[in-house]
Amino acid sequence: MAVAQDTSEFRYLPGQARALGAELPEVTRLTLPLPDGRTLSALRFGSAPPEVTFLHGAGLNAHTWDTTVLQVGRPTLVIDLAGHGDSAWREDRDYSPRTLAEDVALALAEWTFIPQVLVGQSLGGLVAARVAAQHPDRVRELIVIDITPGLSVDAAPSILRDFYAVTDFASRDEVADRAQSFGFGGSREDTERGVFFNTRTRPDGRVEWKHHFAHLVGHALDTLDPAPDDATGRGAQGWADLAAVTAPVTLVRGTRGFLQDSDAEEFARRLPAATVTTVEAGHNVQETASRAVADLVISALGLPTR
Repeated sequence: MAVAQDTSEFRYLPGQARALGAELPEVTRLTLPLPDGRTLSALRFGSAPPEVTFLHGAGLNAHTWDTTVLQVGRPTLVIDLAGHGDSAWREDRDYSPRTLAEDVALALAEWTFIPQVLVGQSLGGLVAARVAAQHPDRVRELIVIDITPGLSVDAAPSILRDFYAVTDFASRDEVADRAQSFGFGGSREDTERGVFFNTRTRPDGRVEWKHHFAHLVGHALDTLDPAPDDATGRGAQGWADLAAVTAPVTLVRGTRGFLQDSDAEEFARRLPAATVTTVEAGHNVQETASRAVADLVISALGLPTR
C-alpha cells in the first residue's frame, strides 16, 4: 500500500527542530483582509502574543526564517510581504518599501500587542525601517540584515536580475540547481526546501516561481534601489526613515552578502549610535547563519543567549 506524502507547508519543521535540538512550537497560518481587497498572510509561531516580527527579502517568503524562529524559541510573527508566499499580488506592481510598510503596519496592529523586535532582511529591512520610523510605538528594536538604502546596482539588483531571467523550469530539481549555482541557500536540503516554498507546478507540468517578484524583474528590482526623486540623492527616503527610528538599530552584514565596505561605512556614518555586526554568511544570512541571527534577536529581547 502506498504511503501518503506530506505536502503541507509545515512538513519540514519537525525535522528542523530535531536537528537544532529545539522545541517544536505551535504554528498557525494567518490571513488578514486589507482595505483594498487584497489579503496579507503570515505565520504565527507559539500561542502567546508575538514578541518578534520577521520580514523576508525580495523573492523569498516567511519560511526563510523557520530555523531562526526555532532557535529564538519565543512567540513570533513572520509575514509574507505582498506579492510573496501566500500574500496577494499587487495589481499596480508597487513593491516599494513605503507601500509594503503600510501592509506590515496593519498586520502589527492586528496581530501584535506589545512593541516588537522587528527584523528585516534585504527588501524586508527597508520595509522594517519604514515601519519603525512611522510607528515607533510598535517597535522596541530594529535589526536590518544585509541592506542599506541606495544599495549600489552593481551589487544585489544585478545578480537578482540574472537569477530571475529564467522563470520556467522542467522540475524543482532544476530550480534548486540554478539557486545553488548563484550561491543562494545553504545545503542542498535547505535549497530544496526553499524551492518547495517558492514555486508551484502549473497545469502543463512546468514549474514556475510562486512570487510575483520573479515575473517583474525589471520593474520590481528598481524598488530595491530607486532612482533619486529629488536633489537629496539615491536612497534618500530610506535614509530618512532610518534617521527617524527612535529604537536601537543593528545592521547585520554577511561577509559574502551584497553590502560593500562603502555601504557599511556610510551606514555607520549616518547612524553613529547604531551597531554594525558582520557575520560569516551570504546575503540570506538567516539561512546560512541562523544561529547568529537568533542570538541577536534573543539579546534584543533581553534574554541570555544559548
